[in-house]
Amino acid sequence: MANENLYRVLASRFPKHLASPCMILADGRVWTYGDVQRASARMANLMLALGLQKGDRVAAQVEKTPEAMVLYLAAIRAGMVFLPLNPAYQRQEVEYFLCDATPGLFVCRPQARPLADEAAAKAGVKHVLELGDDGRGSLITSAAPHSDNFNTVQRKGDDLAAILYTSGTTGRSKGAMLTHRNLAVNALTLHEYWGFKPGDVLLHMLPIFHVHGLFIASHCALLKGSPMLFENKFDAARALQLLPQATVFMGVPTYYTRLLAEPGFTREHCRQMRLFISGSAPLLRENFDDFIDRTGHTILERYGMTEGAIFTSNPYGGERRGGTVGFPLPCTEVRIVDDAGMECAAEDIGNIQVRGGNVFAGYWQMPEKTREEFTADSWFKTGDMGKRDVDGYVSIIGRSKDLVITGGLNVYPKEIEERIDAITGVAESAIIGLPDADFGEAVTAVVVRARGATGTALTEASIISALRGEIASFKLPKRVFLVDDLPRNAMGKVQKNILRQRYSMQTSGS
Repeated sequence: MANENLYRVLASRFPKHLASPCMILADGRVWTYGDVQRASARMANLMLALGLQKGDRVAAQVEKTPEAMVLYLAAIRAGMVFLPLNPAYQRQEVEYFLCDATPGLFVCRPQARPLADEAAAKAGVKHVLELGDDGRGSLITSAAPHSDNFNTVQRKGDDLAAILYTSGTTGRSKGAMLTHRNLAVNALTLHEYWGFKPGDVLLHMLPIFHVHGLFIASHCALLKGSPMLFENKFDAARALQLLPQATVFMGVPTYYTRLLAEPGFTREHCRQMRLFISGSAPLLRENFDDFIDRTGHTILERYGMTEGAIFTSNPYGGERRGGTVGFPLPCTEVRIVDDAGMECAAEDIGNIQVRGGNVFAGYWQMPEKTREEFTADSWFKTGDMGKRDVDGYVSIIGRSKDLVITGGLNVYPKEIEERIDAITGVAESAIIGLPDADFGEAVTAVVVRARGATGTALTEASIISALRGEIASFKLPKRVFLVDDLPRNAMGKVQKNILRQRYSMQTSGS
């Protein structure tokens, strides 16, 4: 039986000369493909020596380093299930993820070791190792004595490769289960669809705790044996220095907003570039048009989510239409239906549903939620609203679940609302996203004071202060508005569309 392990798929495309560069770091150091092979072997051997079995989870809450990327590759190579966690997550969030996923190994930053030990003990995690921002730590020293040879573990296509948590609209995060086949199908499709070829160099400035940086960008480069200019974060000035050395760049809309804000950003910076890709949030049409004027390049927008990576993309060789996310990928079927499940006509807005080999296997330990999110004929309900034009281009109109996307990261209102409602003096709250030139959307709280609460005890600053340290920084409201009541419809549901309209006008100064 063929080994469908994702690592085997990726490694089969590594360059014949393993001395070829894989990750080129900001300080000039280079990780070759041979380095990746050997380091992932040592880590994989360490996992087996620790007693981990096929299918065990390996959780990691670390910063972006080459070692962190190798940890991911080692986990899937050893037949484990990788669980990346945003380094911004706080105590309660980490405890929930560990208790829910029950990993056999948790890798943390050294400075977070006390918290990690407490959370691991509560969740029954047997092993905790460290990986610092400098690429050092007990993970590396523990792996060093092990062999740098490893036979990639046999895996079937429907075996799990990764679990990525998405915030839940009910406050409980859901673990999206992605299989080796899910990730391989999407990677191979995108690699071909976006025309990766010899000589490509990927400027990689995305974080690697979600699908965009960890899977979409990295897999495309690995499948071609291409070098990645592997930066630990996005910086517009640094991007201007590196773009002349690259051919492909992937980013969230915030990155393009900040590039356009650089006075020195010119066509000369993009002379060697062949492709700019944007995703994770809608790109403002103004920025789409401005980018063409400034660089001569048309940004390629695509659409996807944690539950299946990429579903649609504007064409590489054809017309890329601003405000659209293009066509369904060859590996994915997309349909837009009304509330009765009937296909919508062109230009009619409906619910976006998807089906294909890249669509996830369901939510970890949530069989009922999984059943709810799939139709009887196996289409996944994305929760997004959209339409097709007469030429077949798909546009995303809105999100039926009130998701806020800020800087390319997902924030679900209910999680924040529950924490605000627990603050003394708060009667209720509503979280909305308001347009923001930098982040795409700014998390905004509208808060109703409890009856009898004093006007001085509850302020914008006190509410934000109460939340800080409890939730990841990207989830913190950038503004808080205190009101007497929230607008509701006849059924008592808060009308967030009215709130968005009201406060969009206030913040724009109109």
